[in-house]
Amino acid sequence: MNDKMLSLGQSRSVIREIFEYGKTRKAEIGADKVFDFSLGNPSVPAPECVKSELISLASELDPVMLHGYTSAQGDASVRNSISEYIEKNHNNSGLPISSPDLIYITSGAAAALTCSLTALLNKDDEVIALAPFFPEYRVFTERTGARLITVKCKEGSFRPDYEKLDAALNEKTVAIIINSPNNPTGVVYPEEDIKQLSELLSRKSAKFGHPIYIIADEPYRELVYGGAEVPYIPNFYDNTIVCYSLSKSLSLPGERIGYVSVSPRAENAKNVYLAICGAGRSLGFVCATSLFQFLMARCLGKTSDISAYERNRDILYSALKEYGFAVTRPDGAFYLFVKVPNGDAKAFCEKAKEFELLLVPSDDFGYEGYVRISYCVSENQIKNSLPAFKALADSYK
Repeated sequence: MNDKMLSLGQSRSVIREIFEYGKTRKAEIGADKVFDFSLGNPSVPAPECVKSELISLASELDPVMLHGYTSAQGDASVRNSISEYIEKNHNNSGLPISSPDLIYITSGAAAALTCSLTALLNKDDEVIALAPFFPEYRVFTERTGARLITVKCKEGSFRPDYEKLDAALNEKTVAIIINSPNNPTGVVYPEEDIKQLSELLSRKSAKFGHPIYIIADEPYRELVYGGAEVPYIPNFYDNTIVCYSLSKSLSLPGERIGYVSVSPRAENAKNVYLAICGAGRSLGFVCATSLFQFLMARCLGKTSDISAYERNRDILYSALKEYGFAVTRPDGAFYLFVKVPNGDAKAFCEKAKEFELLLVPSDDFGYEGYVRISYCVSENQIKNSLPAFKALADSYK
C-alpha cells in the first residue's frame, strides 16, 4: 500500500482531531457544557433561496436531467451563469476576467485546490503559502511531489512580508496561494497588497522565464464586515486561478460544491484549464453533484445572514481583549487568531480543555504561538463560554 496515504489516514488534521474529541466529550458530559471552537462549520442556516430553489428544481426539471451526469467539467448553462456573474459583479478592469470555457465545477474548494495544484505542479516544483494558512494546503501540494514553502506574514497585521516573499521566490516557484479573507486570521488583503504582489510576481516571472500563478482560495469572499472590500485578483494579475466554494457563503459545507475559474488573460490559459480537467479526471473529481450545480446557478451572490457572525466576532473579540489576550481584529471570515501567553500553543490548548474550551493550536498553520477560535457557532455558545475564557486567562496571571 501507499505509505504516505496510510500515514494521512492514521493521523487526522489537528482541526479534525479536536472536533472528534469534542464529540466524545459532549457525549460524556453534555453538549451544553463543551465549548467547541474547532471547526469552520457554519451555524447560520442557509438562506431561504436554497430551500425554495431546491423545491423549484425538483418540480421544474426532468428528474433524469436533475439527477443525471452533467459534462465532466460541469453543466454548460451553469458555467455560463457563473462566468456572467463574475463579469458583472467583479470586473472593474475593462478586460475579460472569466470565461465559461475556463470554468470547472468541483466538489467544494478542496477539490478546486487539489485539481489546480495537480494541474500545475511537477516533482520538486515549489508552491508558496503565506503563513498562517489552512493546513491542508501542505497535503494538497505534497501529494504531487512538489514542496510547500512557508513565508510568514507580518506579525500583528498578518499582511504579506514582501521582503521575505521576494527572497523565497525562485526558478522553482510555480504558484503562490492567496487566501483572503484569511483562515485563520480573518485578515482581508487590501488592494495595495494585491497590486504590490502582482508587481513582484510579474517581475519574478519575467526573470525566471515562466509564469508564477496566483491560486486565489476564496471560500470566504462574501464574509466581510464593516464595509471591507475583497479585491478580485484577476483584475490585477493575469496569471490567476480562482478557487471558490459555496460552503461558507450559503452555509452548505456538507454539499461540497464550488468551482475553478482560470483567468482568460492567463498565459497558456486554455492548456492550464485542460490540465485542470485532466487532474479532475485522474482524481475522480468529474461531474460534481448535479442537483447543487443547478442550485448554484440560481443562488449566485446570495448569502446566509452573516450579521450573526459579526455579532459573535464583536462579543468574543471585546471579551478576550478585556481578559488580556492579544487578538487580531478580523475584517472577514469567522475566526479569531489569538496569541497565547507563554508561546506554546499546544500546551495552551491542553490547558483550555480543563475549562472545556476546544481551540486549535497554530503550529500546523505555519505560525507558532497562536490559537484559532472559530466563532461560527451559536451566539449562546459564545456568551456561555465567556466565564471559561476568563478563567483560562486568570490561570496564566
